[in-house]
Formats: sequence, C-alpha cells, structure tokens
Amino acid sequence: MVQLFVDSSASQNLEQLVSLRHSFSRIFPEKVSLDFTVAIPTYNGAERLAAVLQSLCWQLNVEGLAWEIIIVDNNSRDRTAEVVRELQATWPIQAPLRYVFERRQGAGYARNRAVQVAASPLIGFLDDDNLPGMTWIAAAHRFAQANPQVGVMASRIQGDFETSPPENFERIASLLALTERGPQPIIYAPERKVIPPSAGIVVRKRAWLDNVPDELVLTGRAGGSMIPGEDTESILHIQKAGWEVWYNPHMRLHHRIPTARLTRQYLMRLCRGIGLSRYRTRMLSVERWQRLPMLMLYGVNDIRKVCRHLWRYRWAVVQDDVAACEMMLYLASLVSPLYMAHRYFASSDRTRDGGQ
Repeated sequence: MVQLFVDSSASQNLEQLVSLRHSFSRIFPEKVSLDFTVAIPTYNGAERLAAVLQSLCWQLNVEGLAWEIIIVDNNSRDRTAEVVRELQATWPIQAPLRYVFERRQGAGYARNRAVQVAASPLIGFLDDDNLPGMTWIAAAHRFAQANPQVGVMASRIQGDFETSPPENFERIASLLALTERGPQPIIYAPERKVIPPSAGIVVRKRAWLDNVPDELVLTGRAGGSMIPGEDTESILHIQKAGWEVWYNPHMRLHHRIPTARLTRQYLMRLCRGIGLSRYRTRMLSVERWQRLPMLMLYGVNDIRKVCRHLWRYRWAVVQDDVAACEMMLYLASLVSPLYMAHRYFASSDRTRDGGQ
C-alpha cells in the first residue's frame, strides 16, 4: 500500500510539473524547453487541419510529456489563419497550439521555420492530410530516448483512399508517401540509397540545425511546380553527417489520399517531378570525386530500366496507368542531370540580371 501511495504521488507530481511547463510555454513559447514538438506545415489547409488536430487530441501515454503543436502557414490564400485562431479559442488539451507564418512557399522553407521556432529537441512532422495513430507521439519519443544515435525516425504509413486506387497501385505507392515495411524497426543504411518520405518523420532539432542548410536546392512543390525531393535532400544532409535514419513501425499514421491524387494526370506529374529531382538526391549521397563515374553508372542503369520496362509491358506503358507512371519516372530520372543543369544556369542568369 505504501508503494502504491508513493507511485501515485510521484505520478501526480509529474503531471503537475508537465502542466506547469505547458502553462509557461504558452506565455514564453520559444523560451521554455519541452519534450516534443508536432509541426504541421500547411498550404491552403483550412478544411484539412481539424482532422489531424483531432487525432493529436486523442494521443495516449503522453501524460508525462510536455509537448506542443505548431501550425506553419506556408503563405496560404484560404482561411487557414482564421481557422487556427478559432481552434485555439476552444483548444481542449494542455499541449499548446501555436501558429507561425512562413511567407516563402515550399515545404522546405516551412519545415525550416518549424525547426527554428520549436521548443523541444524532437520535432515530428505531419502533413495536413496525415492522421497519426493514438500512440504516435509516445512511440516516437520512446524510440528517440532509447536510440540517441538516431537523427531521423520514419513512420509506418497506410493509405486512407477516398476512392479505389488504380490496379497494381502498390508498385508506385511509395511515391505517395505510403511506407509499409513490416513490424520490425529497420535502418535506412546509406549504401542502400533509400530514404523515407517526410510525412510522419521525427527529427532531432540539433541534427537538423547543424546539417540542413537554410536554402535547399529542392524546396518542394510551390508556385505550380511539381518538383519534390526537399524531404529527401534534408534527410540526406543529416545522414551524411553520421546520424542514423530508422523506420519505426510503432509510429503509425494514415495518409488521406483524395480522388484527385489518384488520377493518371496527377500521378504522371508526380512521377515526372520525382524523376527530375533524382540527380540532386543521388549526387548528395556520393563524394565529389565520385560524381562523374556515378553519373555515368546511374545513366546506364536508367537506360536499362527504360528498356526493360518497355520489353516487359510493351503497349501497357501507354494504356496502363501504373506502367505509364513508372515509365515517366524512369525517363525523367534519365534526363534529370540535364534538367538540373538547365535550372542552375537559368537561376544564375536571373541572379545576374537582377544585379544589373
């Protein structure tokens, strides 16, 4: 009985301490150190935010954690700011709900902004269409505490489809940030050249600040551009610095995918954008002196993939949605060096013209 009383008293003291930290963090949002930050970059996400925030209100096993939520408004044109203010007025849990604005459009800028203002050493990124499982925060914090060498933790992501995806969709599911790698933790070894998507990742603030530049080459989809890869670029910078990247199957979340993102037109644009970003993400993982030979090897391998795909599927590369998307990915990857070179010189010309 005495032991039970001591445990209960200790638990009450811990909860009171957490409550006090939450209270101070509302008054001094960037001065009080917390245990965990959930950052939600959003662009025109007024209609989507309520669902992800509701999922965060249902988190379990976080009684001993002082945590916060930061909405990063990436220069939205809808009611995002107004919706967040309305939610703050009736916010039902102790964890503070904060709002920050990032004028420069692009997921890379929004994530950098979140890291800069986060009040904790661990930052979990959720997209505004991600619904975390009820123990997502607890699982992430527990894994980080047990593995101090890990700089990035990736979630186990399942799709929540508005309509049925096309036949054989599983072949390209990973391109829509769906990650199902089984029930055991897995390290993303650098030599495997595989990096998880940014949806649902948790990063150490120190690993990010020390290694991810303020200006990424790939800044994400913005201004009508469909050239992603900023998430891969950020994670590669952290991995190159010696931090480990892991898949944590206990960090579960659902990715809501509307019908518009399952159309042939959208998927083809997505595959084209991912392919065109490949040169940058591939070269980041090799040393400078290796880049020319690796460029040649990647080129030969891309040609091999194109030929093999044509031989295997023939007319299906035109008629079948998934086969067509795969072909677009391979072709865009092949021309990625030319695209990135064109982009570099075009940017240099604009900079030079602006200085005159």
